[in-house]
Amino acid sequence: MTFDLQATDSASSARAGVITTGHGDIQTPIFMPVGTVGSVKAVTQKQLKDEVKAQIILGNTYHLYLRPGTSILEQAGGLHKFNNWDRPILTDSGGYQVFSLAANRKIKEEGVVFQSHIDGSRHLFTPENVIDTQRSIGADIIMAFDECPPYPSDYGYAHKSMHLTHRWLSRCVDRMKETSPKYGYEQSLFPIVQGSTFKDLRQASAEYIASMGCDGNAIGGLSVGEPEEMMYEMCAHCCEFLPADKPRYLMGVGTPWNILNNIALGIDMFDCVMPTRNGRNGMLFTTKGVINIKNKKWADDFSVIDDGLDCETSQYYSKAYLRHLFVAGEFLGLSIASIHNLAFYLHLVKQAREHIIAGDFTSWKNEMLPILKQRL
Repeated sequence: MTFDLQATDSASSARAGVITTGHGDIQTPIFMPVGTVGSVKAVTQKQLKDEVKAQIILGNTYHLYLRPGTSILEQAGGLHKFNNWDRPILTDSGGYQVFSLAANRKIKEEGVVFQSHIDGSRHLFTPENVIDTQRSIGADIIMAFDECPPYPSDYGYAHKSMHLTHRWLSRCVDRMKETSPKYGYEQSLFPIVQGSTFKDLRQASAEYIASMGCDGNAIGGLSVGEPEEMMYEMCAHCCEFLPADKPRYLMGVGTPWNILNNIALGIDMFDCVMPTRNGRNGMLFTTKGVINIKNKKWADDFSVIDDGLDCETSQYYSKAYLRHLFVAGEFLGLSIASIHNLAFYLHLVKQAREHIIAGDFTSWKNEMLPILKQRL
């Protein structure tokens, strides 16, 4: 994997670049739709390509390990062949799922023992077998196994957790060196910066992660309940110590305004379930602001969902019809809203990239933020 930094913004730390992988190029900054179990909920792969214009999607190690399992994925030739997605895939190591299963897991030096949310069966994730599983899935970008501490965490816990993540990272790096890709293309490891909301821990973690010399780096453990301003502060602090010639991935973030503000801090890659999850609940992000499509005010609004978006779905259906689908409980409504929101997120980061290259990103961002936040 390579990263070509093409432009930077003079008034902020925003950057535009290109990540080259075995399954094609990724133009940054980029948003990555979340396809947890090998599918982005309510959206087909063809729609992801043609309408959303996704360049890369995510899969999740925890969920894919439980079903369909690595045996099926290996027989298929990897997740790309299994789900017919011929563009890059990134896999989350399962560390966040382990964090979210706090009542059903036990963390120890070896790894994490957890109970399946499907049938209660017990499993062990270690840095080594998580790397092996991601090799089998066939991800272009593999995430290191980490512990994601909750917010708030006291300093002692955050310190201990960070060092455990670092020890696990060393084992992940060793396992990557000991093993080879299964399907004929290279796979890249991204370590994850932890340290909760403590600046000295974030600096120590970022410096340790940078010293590993991996193809890219991630910032984890944010957007887990802390105030937005604290997220921005921690993110900016981490970026000071992560190498500028490698892509930076902020995990699990966020709203459209979160994304623009973090692009300004030097982040290149984002993922979040918000566009699809909120879409399925009737919240639409648009070029004019936020819409709750279930509100009665849209019942007789026959204008298209978003005429400012280059997306067939967004310009084909009316707000009134989409509201009707939600009120009637029709699955089509969930699909339309999900496609629209994802297309909007990809449109937003594409615009950000264009303004970084043009040299007016900061003024554009400052104009956009109040528009994006307004409720229509």
